[in-house]
Amino acid sequence: MAFKEIVTKAVIGKGKKHFKNSYTLTTEIKPTTVLGAWVINHKFKGYKSGDKIGVDGSYDVNIWYSYEGDSKTAVVNKKIEYKDEFNLKVKDNNEVNEDSEIIVRSLSQPNCVKVNIDDNNNINFDIEKELGVEIVGEKKIKIAIEDDEEPWDLLDDDITEDDLKEIDEEVNTDYIKDDK
Repeated sequence: MAFKEIVTKAVIGKGKKHFKNSYTLTTEIKPTTVLGAWVINHKFKGYKSGDKIGVDGSYDVNIWYSYEGDSKTAVVNKKIEYKDEFNLKVKDNNEVNEDSEIIVRSLSQPNCVKVNIDDNNNINFDIEKELGVEIVGEKKIKIAIEDDEEPWDLLDDDITEDDLKEIDEEVNTDYIKDDK
């Protein structure tokens, strides 16, 4: 049995990581109650960083709160930028190089999981997210091939022996005349 090598793009490394980060927002007015918190505009991109994979991203956090004894409300927002790193193992002794493609997916969108108000008019909150990273690179694979070639199918034309005989009879062998 013979083998052929094929070079193709394949996932050579894959992993996911859960993140939980704590942040603080300071308000000008002392908040009474937090009424809601949401995260929007999540953007990110991946890149090679030494022997690790880096992910730079950002999202906006909006926190709705009441003040003056729950008689008025306001929304405070904060853009949060992050730099996360993955210690990703590459499969089968492959290497991550400049031709490798880094694909980042948000497996769990950033979400505000805990919010509280401290004594200094600060709103403290925790954000959780889960990111997945894939590295796509060139990979050589070997496939087995058969040495024997498959036989050709005999195709039956619509021309009969009578048709061939008729063609032979119509051919004029004296088509070149000597006009001297």
